Amino acid sequence: MNKLFSTIALVSFLALSIGAVSAQSEQQIRSDLQKKLGSNTKIKSVSPSPISGVYEVLVGNEVFYTDANSKYLIQGEIIEIATGKNITEQKQADLNRIKWSELNPSNALKAVRGNGSRQLAIFSDPNCGYCKRLEKSLQQLDNVTIYTYLIPILSPDSAQKSKQIWCSIDPQKTYIDWMINGISPSGKSDCTTPLDKNMAFAKTYGITGTPTIFFTDGSRFPGAVQITDIEKKFGSLKQ
Repeated sequence: MNKLFSTIALVSFLALSIGAVSAQSEQQIRSDLQKKLGSNTKIKSVSPSPISGVYEVLVGNEVFYTDANSKYLIQGEIIEIATGKNITEQKQADLNRIKWSELNPSNALKAVRGNGSRQLAIFSDPNCGYCKRLEKSLQQLDNVTIYTYLIPILSPDSAQKSKQIWCSIDPQKTYIDWMINGISPSGKSDCTTPLDKNMAFAKTYGITGTPTIFFTDGSRFPGAVQITDIEKKFGSLKQ
């Protein structure tokens, strides 16, 4: 019995030792790589990848890879041949994910169609051409609630337009009139708006382009996404 306990203790010790060495190795790789990349590049973490001797490096929300000697920085995708799974793409999607509960609906324009059961959030700039294209496509959706968070990031007058839209009697209608029908927003722009809060949220979560769409599972779709892709995503959320 004592021999059995001794064997278990030895195995446990070896496992802990290997884990400690691994952690130390990853810490060393991170330290060496940080020195080579310079202080302007902030490495978030270094961890083993599925490939032996290759390590995953997170810089902000970007995924890179390096070797054990920090000699190379690799930009590319790791795909598991047996399953076809794009491991890098999945990791990137997880990094770009947000918590839906952290979105504040009171800071957004709100449009409800049909029963409004399906929800999505869009970060938009009123001077964004791709946002206008997306808004026209979104008219095809039914049974949906759309929250639009205005972030004026593209043009000098984006903030002015955003304020005029928000301060209007019917902000959602004013927004659609501008984005789809080309009717310029007018009127006051001195009311209290959530633009600063929306900009702060965008900065925190790395939302640097418009439009950016979020679904209730927190996943992010950048750009003027096709309606077929949106419907496909909605379908996957029902499972």
